[in-house]
Amino acid sequence: MWDYTEKVKDHFLNPRNVGEIEDPDGVGEVGSLACGDALRLTFKLDENRRIKDVKFKTFGCASAIASSSALTEMIKGMSLEEAEKITNQDIANYLGGLPEEKMHCSVMGREALESAIAHYRGQKAVKEDFEIVCKCFGVTDREIIKAIRENDLKTVDQVTYYTKAGGGCAQCHPKIEAIIAKVREEMAKEGLTPKPEKRKLTNIQKIKLIEETLGREIVPALKADGGDIDLIDVDGSKVYVALRGKCSFCPSSEFTLKQYVESKLKEFVSEDIVVEEVRS
Repeated sequence: MWDYTEKVKDHFLNPRNVGEIEDPDGVGEVGSLACGDALRLTFKLDENRRIKDVKFKTFGCASAIASSSALTEMIKGMSLEEAEKITNQDIANYLGGLPEEKMHCSVMGREALESAIAHYRGQKAVKEDFEIVCKCFGVTDREIIKAIRENDLKTVDQVTYYTKAGGGCAQCHPKIEAIIAKVREEMAKEGLTPKPEKRKLTNIQKIKLIEETLGREIVPALKADGGDIDLIDVDGSKVYVALRGKCSFCPSSEFTLKQYVESKLKEFVSEDIVVEEVRS
């Protein structure tokens, strides 16, 4: 069962702005019923070219409905220039976070908005202009590249969570891996080091993110020096850990805890994290 925030549940059970605007200024359609998710977004501008009204129709899961509802609330009153700066992460943050496996729903919302704005401006983005990487879901290389850059994606699984690409027959996985490697190499050359967006986390989300950060950012470095670390408990903002191997008797263990472990958890999880050692 997905760990949804109360705001996601509210926008799913009580979606805002459902329907379609008559004689809209902008129309955006993304997804398809065959793929399991589809969204149609319409908007109307006022005399100052700000979004006066916006409505949506969607076929999809709770996250798709909640993301679409949230997006419509976010962009009301905005100029098109302001609205087109909204990212999928902004939509997820507005909802207090989405399970990573459901982030493609926020991406779909962002894409529908882009499509609607392009329609208003008389522009037309044709998928044939780009390479279809995932034939199961019709996902292009452009869509994958954009998701990697905007969300700092590193694995095929993450690309699937954010775009659905690779979620079918899996024959496109080698192509997706090649795109990830190329894009991340370009990002490194450009000096781009995206950090995860800070958001209010549930206890389950916080523990999961702590475990992921320990495994990805901390454990490999400690093991390289003959040490290790175990997560013992999480109580609010306090994280209790036990140092293992050489780290357990190293005279610099306090420095390791505060200047390395704690700083990494503050960076990737939450600024209020305090790490305390449990000796056994």
